[in-house]
Amino acid sequence: MLTALASRLSDWFTLPRAPESGVVVLGQRRVYILPTRHGMLFAIVLVMMLLGAINYGLSLGFVLTFLLVAMAFNGMLYTFRNLVRLHVSAGRAPAVFAGGNAHFTLNLTNPGEQARHAVGLSRERRGGGDAQYTDIPPKATVPISVTVPATRRGKLRPGRLALFTRFPLGLYNAWSVLRPDMHCIVYPRPAPAGQPLPAAEASQGIGASHGQGQEDFAGLRPYHLGDPPHHIAWKAAARGQGLHTKQFTGQASSEIWLAWDQLPPRMDVEEKLSRLTRWVLDADAQRLNYGLRLPGAVVPMASGDAHRERCLEALALHDLPDDISDDPHDGQDAR
Repeated sequence: MLTALASRLSDWFTLPRAPESGVVVLGQRRVYILPTRHGMLFAIVLVMMLLGAINYGLSLGFVLTFLLVAMAFNGMLYTFRNLVRLHVSAGRAPAVFAGGNAHFTLNLTNPGEQARHAVGLSRERRGGGDAQYTDIPPKATVPISVTVPATRRGKLRPGRLALFTRFPLGLYNAWSVLRPDMHCIVYPRPAPAGQPLPAAEASQGIGASHGQGQEDFAGLRPYHLGDPPHHIAWKAAARGQGLHTKQFTGQASSEIWLAWDQLPPRMDVEEKLSRLTRWVLDADAQRLNYGLRLPGAVVPMASGDAHRERCLEALALHDLPDDISDDPHDGQDAR
């Protein structure tokens, strides 16, 4: 209980009050240092050696004891210097599906002339099983990642992170608490494969016999985000007619709408989102033109990687508040 209380008090004093954007410089006031368990044991051994040297009047005992004490103090200085004045900035946080692991990358910049060794990043102050380590050469920037479980859809923050080091002797643990202003999108968990796609809407004249083939030019249509660049009518754009996409016939692909209303009413919200996620993935794998209709949101008909990510993000954020939870334990705002 006392250990848990001490940990909570330490987190309260050292935790940034809000997410930090831009480059964070680890000044002297942001780096904390305490002895490790090995350091405490080493101190006890030094005290016993000093008492033995005093009791028996051993000159060499005094020399060895004071030599080890000097080494311990130098080790504390080097441990502190291994972390102080590092520059930390947020990197990439690729989107993942619920049930996977999100990877948050921080960029560590060493502005000094001395290399930094064995710098770790973890969600725990003293480093846990998820800790990752790296060396930072002089005048260089090195990425380092931390893994956070993505249990639910929505926007996921890494919460508080600890940058720490025990270099060079392992007698001290120096750390700095970070709360980077970054998040990743957690897509809904897709339903099992094999779910049939909805049929094309005949009332709009779309189906397997009409769509975007690749053989004969059939005309132009307005440009949609995600259309292949080589299908854009650049000559028409140069004439000031706006962006249009070329349509072709022959080996045509279907155009379908993936709509919330096409799912059975008995399915709950998460089941519907899971089924729609599977449909988006299958439609993209089949290179179809597809659109997404959700209550209060519509993603226009298009295709391509950018369109797939746009649809998945709309599913991930459906019916969720705009703000992002700053809970340091799960770091996630989701249902």
